[in-house]
Amino acid sequence: MALAIGTKAPAFSLKSKTADGLKDVALADTLGKKQTVLLFFPLAFTSVCTNEMCGVSQGLEAYTALDAAVYAISVDSPFAQEAWAKANNLTFPVLSDFNKDVSKAYDVLYADLLGFKGVSKRSAFVIGKDGVIKYSSSSDDPKVLPDFGAIQAALKQ
Repeated sequence: MALAIGTKAPAFSLKSKTADGLKDVALADTLGKKQTVLLFFPLAFTSVCTNEMCGVSQGLEAYTALDAAVYAISVDSPFAQEAWAKANNLTFPVLSDFNKDVSKAYDVLYADLLGFKGVSKRSAFVIGKDGVIKYSSSSDDPKVLPDFGAIQAALKQ
């Protein structure tokens, strides 16, 4: 079961790859400054994940207006994520949890998905500036998208 609302969000530092090279992105970068939206997804270059992240990217101004940083997280390599993000014009950081530590810490890792071991579940978390989880959602069905209206409502609280 994903971490519950009211739980202190586990700290993390993950790699993101852009044309400028690998960059470390940490939850600590936003704490005390902005709210944080974490969107875990199973795999880059899949249709549901691509549709989800393209939709978020196209509506990113709504999250910015609510003083939130948005990060997508999967177990894909940062190099695959960079190619996928570039191909789909994603405008927010995609973070590699290649070692699966963050997905485990947030308790959103499939034991087995279509024969793949250790893939992130489609999950969403809103973390307040204080580092406490304000919204938590995780689906055992990789085709079920998070409730983005509920995510934005949590950001307004």
